[in-house]
Amino acid sequence: MLATEEFTRFPLLMWEKVLSKVKKSVVFMDDKCAEALHWSGGAATLLEAGARNLKQFSSFEACGVNEPKAVFVVSTLLKGRTVDIIKDIISLSHFQYCVVFTTVAHSVHLLANKVTTEIEGSPVFEQFEEKLCEWMGNMNYTAEVMHVPVVFAPVSQQLIVAPPFAHLFPLLSPDLEAINEKRPEKRRFASLNDIDMHCLPAELQIEVKSLASALNSMFEATGTREESFALGPMSRIIAGELANLPQAKNRRKTAPNKASIIFVDRTMDLTGAVGHHGDNLVEKVLTVLKLLPGHVTDVQVDMLELTSLHKTPHSKNILAPGCLAQIQSSARSLWDVMLTTKHKEGVIEVRRQLVEAASKENLPIKMSMGRVTPEQLCSYIQLFRSSRGALESHCGVLQLGLATAQTLRHPSLPRWDSCLAFERLLLQALGDADFPAVLRQLLPLMKPRGVEDTSASGSRLREDELGPDELILLLVYLYSLADETQPADHDTEEEEELEKLERDLIGALTLVIISRETELSPLLQKLTGERKLLPSRLFSFADAL
Repeated sequence: MLATEEFTRFPLLMWEKVLSKVKKSVVFMDDKCAEALHWSGGAATLLEAGARNLKQFSSFEACGVNEPKAVFVVSTLLKGRTVDIIKDIISLSHFQYCVVFTTVAHSVHLLANKVTTEIEGSPVFEQFEEKLCEWMGNMNYTAEVMHVPVVFAPVSQQLIVAPPFAHLFPLLSPDLEAINEKRPEKRRFASLNDIDMHCLPAELQIEVKSLASALNSMFEATGTREESFALGPMSRIIAGELANLPQAKNRRKTAPNKASIIFVDRTMDLTGAVGHHGDNLVEKVLTVLKLLPGHVTDVQVDMLELTSLHKTPHSKNILAPGCLAQIQSSARSLWDVMLTTKHKEGVIEVRRQLVEAASKENLPIKMSMGRVTPEQLCSYIQLFRSSRGALESHCGVLQLGLATAQTLRHPSLPRWDSCLAFERLLLQALGDADFPAVLRQLLPLMKPRGVEDTSASGSRLREDELGPDELILLLVYLYSLADETQPADHDTEEEEELEKLERDLIGALTLVIISRETELSPLLQKLTGERKLLPSRLFSFADAL
């Protein structure tokens, strides 16, 4: 019988192929591969395997005369900017031996080069090896190019993610319009469900084929014969691509194990993504703490509590942040509890493990029962800063403890319960009233600064009052539910009323943002393409919303 351990071991097996080549080398890695490595042991595994250094994949990096070997690990095609960066690094260095690992299969490279027929061997990789030797300045030097799907990250024993594909998103109505624009009028698609693989833009085709190839590699390594199910247009295309891979057809004939794989378009369940009904500690940690730079699956943990430094505006730039990905067994067991249990159980387990770790190190801990508070957790954690040995032995548990404490005392956490309450009210209201009437209930929530009730809290925003990000999430939640619960046909009068309400909402939300925000949140930056609010850009800002 196929065990889940077979799948969580697969990413580590793929990294073993990279580790076998890194001895006495300098490793250059892009952000997407670095994030996958982050959950598979991190940079320490490369250094333990003999690597001299790990550097960012950038044209501004290079090596000295005494560093003759380089290993490149990239998540992209060996074309365009990726080739330029590799050439720049080699030209500025003195390499005699270069190894390039790409997560993109050779078959996908053929597609990118508009080769549709089956070709034996790996001619694209072989040609690139010749280029590497040419850039190194001697055709007798050694160059190797190979495909290794290091795209999966084992977050836990039950969860694997694929950071390089985090930006892959389902098809939307504007995509249908863009595709139809390039087709004759008689051959245009009526809906997203009619679109097939060959009609997608070339870049998107490569992404889909890369994902299907990576999944096939995982099933091949685990001896799995999959049965695919798809919900949504994009999922159907990905499932179809996996089913039609020549390698997959051969694998399914002989694979001893059987498993089901379900592809779901995120747009089929937006309420699950933006809702606050999950009672899980890790979900809240990932929501309130800032992401690690260049990452989409891990957050920054402030390590100041483990030092004697005073908290100042500049202190956060002194220390490297901690994170959630840990390799110590005690930290991994705590992480699994945080990930799979309810919020209250997770917090209690964090306290228990901190107390247990302090007791092992004979630290003067004062036991306290009852409700777990961030102050209590921090007081336990601060005990460890006086002992370097204790810090090293329990650094994983301490980072997870700090992440928990910083989440519990984060100013936006009280809004979680407020959002949950509003979501329940909106869900009930949609069953009792029409959509415009429910939308009208959101208008009072969108009050710009200075309009709030100042009798109790002055002009400051109450800690449980919804900010712009939460209001946008509520709108997404409401519109997603309305698509399922409200009739699609509206008369002209209803449509006009809805349009007016939507204009009022956009105007009110814009006023909320410009009155409360000096710098835009990451969510607003993505929606508007703006980093700061400039008076000259307010109209385009409202249009973006």
